[in-house]
Amino acid sequence: MLNRLIMRSILLILFVCTVGPVFSQTSLKALDDKTMSLQERYQEMKSGSQTFKDYKVIKETLLDQEWDITLDSVRAYGQQLAETKKQIENLKGELVSTRNSMEVQQASIKEVVYDSTHISVLGIPFSKSVFILLAAAIVAALSLAVSVCYARTKMLNRLVKEKAVIADSISREFEDFKKKAMDKQTKLSRELQNERNKWQDYRKV
Repeated sequence: MLNRLIMRSILLILFVCTVGPVFSQTSLKALDDKTMSLQERYQEMKSGSQTFKDYKVIKETLLDQEWDITLDSVRAYGQQLAETKKQIENLKGELVSTRNSMEVQQASIKEVVYDSTHISVLGIPFSKSVFILLAAAIVAALSLAVSVCYARTKMLNRLVKEKAVIADSISREFEDFKKKAMDKQTKLSRELQNERNKWQDYRKV
């Protein structure tokens, strides 16, 4: 029994002496390889460490170095996080500035669009479509008024011409009547004078 125990102890020592350096080299890879992530380092250290029952045998110095690497990684992540937060704050500031600039540009564009679609008449703003309709209505009304005035003027001219013709006709008739009256008066005067002469001659007899 004692011999078996001694043999097992010797075999265990030989196993540790032969396999231990291999596992140590494997575990050191987790420290030397700078491209590995923390998860990969952990798995490498775990797989390269000796197993005793349900426990892993890891050197304290290896753990300390792994812890330092982890702390360095955490510090690097923290620094990256701080820089990222700073960049985010800068981007937020730029976003606010860009948003304000866009609002100013939109207000300017709205003003330009408003000016291009509206017109001010006597201080009263009108949209160009409404102004065009209003101007067309005014022009149509003025055209209608001019047409009515022209028609009335033409009618008045015709009436004046007709009245002038009537007046001329009446004037001619009056002149004819006057001439006939004068002729009749002259004839009557002559006849009266003749009668007077006859009467004078009759009295002398």
